[in-house]
Amino acid sequence: MKAIVIETFGGVDQLVMKDIEKPELKPDRMLVEMHATSVNPIDIKRRKGDYGGKFPMILGGDVSGKVIEVGEAVTDFKVGDRVMANGSKTYAEIVSVRPDKAVILDESISYEEAAAVPLTGQTAYEALVRRGKVQKDSRVLIHAGSGGVGSLAIQIAKNKGAWVAATASTSNQELLKALGADRAINYEKEAFDEVLEDIDFVLDTIGGSVLEKSLYLVKNKGRLLSIAGDPSDYVDTEAYDANYFSMNPTKEALDQLHEWLVERKLKPVISDVLPFKEAFVREAHKQSETGHVRGKLIIKMKD
Repeated sequence: MKAIVIETFGGVDQLVMKDIEKPELKPDRMLVEMHATSVNPIDIKRRKGDYGGKFPMILGGDVSGKVIEVGEAVTDFKVGDRVMANGSKTYAEIVSVRPDKAVILDESISYEEAAAVPLTGQTAYEALVRRGKVQKDSRVLIHAGSGGVGSLAIQIAKNKGAWVAATASTSNQELLKALGADRAINYEKEAFDEVLEDIDFVLDTIGGSVLEKSLYLVKNKGRLLSIAGDPSDYVDTEAYDANYFSMNPTKEALDQLHEWLVERKLKPVISDVLPFKEAFVREAHKQSETGHVRGKLIIKMKD
């Protein structure tokens, strides 16, 4: 099978298409023929060596495809099932998937849509629902609302009945409104910390000064969670309900995300769909590194 492999950390030129053996089928796993995956910021960090790891390495964490083999201990899936899953090594034509990290994909959802959801959707769900306990009438601030995590987070917060403010550039203001934001903040023209107050929950995906300023919006009440920086670098987190977190995918979250997809209460924002070729995967990484991708970049393996 073909896969995009890296054999040393570095720039996009380390992303190389190679022919490799398909994954071994283990009793408690299934093999999925990939139809689409997506590029996430963590892929860029891994490519650069931020997390270490062994070579050869295959990046990617979003699975969207069709089951082609099932292990003898797998009972909830069969050959031919369309699936969406959290996984690993997804820049490849075939991947090994854990059944407890997968859901059967409804026929109404495209493989490209499904590829846009697992990693970013799980991140937004964990922050807002499992950890943030966002509920009806909660006042929520989501930074980078036009990004992969942010665009799904706005919709999830609205699904829970929250009032939502979100930040983005001038060119993405209409998108924020279309996603359901009650207050779209143009960070190029106004300071979010000057126009907002009484915020119950902040999801920070940017870090740095944005994280620092956001902390004071939850000083007397509320909570902040960040995937981009550690609040303890700025304040005593015993006095503030603020933490850094790394997403841990759950079946419960994936089931709910899929249900919302089917109900069209969750609509991934896809900026581009690129073919599974070395040059295009490199281009996707270049775009992702700018930090200004609208929604998700999808890599399409097959129809």
